[in-house]
Amino acid sequence: MDFQHITTWIFDLDNTLYPPEARLFSQIEKRMTAYVMREIGVPEPEANRLRDHYWRKHGTTLAGLMTEHGIDPGPYLREVHDIDFSGLTPDPGLAALIRALPGRKIVHTNGDRAYAHRVLEHRGLAVFDAVHGIDDVDFHPKPDARAYAAVHQAEGFDPARAAMFEDDPRNLAVPHLLGMRTVLVGDGRHGPDELGVGYDHGPHVHHQTANLTEFLRGLAENRSAAKI
Repeated sequence: MDFQHITTWIFDLDNTLYPPEARLFSQIEKRMTAYVMREIGVPEPEANRLRDHYWRKHGTTLAGLMTEHGIDPGPYLREVHDIDFSGLTPDPGLAALIRALPGRKIVHTNGDRAYAHRVLEHRGLAVFDAVHGIDDVDFHPKPDARAYAAVHQAEGFDPARAAMFEDDPRNLAVPHLLGMRTVLVGDGRHGPDELGVGYDHGPHVHHQTANLTEFLRGLAENRSAAKI
């Protein structure tokens, strides 16, 4: 794995910097469904269908609600992220590996910045140089190219020397086009298409790992070997 040239490391948050077994996103999904039911006035099956539709068409439920119903993102984000974080535990090993990466470390999430900081605090991962939430990119969600452009403009990094870590393969297409190294974390199941292990995610996914910590440990070992 040639990451020797990388000087900017960008990480997604949900199901990337913590394992899906923590089940944070399942809580968020329930709260999103309840929000759609109440605000749009539809029963639960239709609310779930709409969430699926918004995810496919707009990238996130929030983007669909903003585009098709004009909802205010602030109250929505506060409500759906008002969850129990007790499933998260500190990961000092992962924190040390991220801290040791050469260059700038960034979080880019479709969640809001306040929620991202709560997750990082519970994971013991307050090791990042910058955190960009959906509220920092004019509410344009990944995989919208405008979301990446906003982070790129704010950080001023060279895409050819940057790497992106994501659990949703859709969200690696634009980084690939920009010239970034891309890493899919997990099996790509975090979306309605329920993609499985071994699925051909396409040329925009350069690497795939089931374990972010082990992947970063391998990069650290490669850096050490290169210095010998």
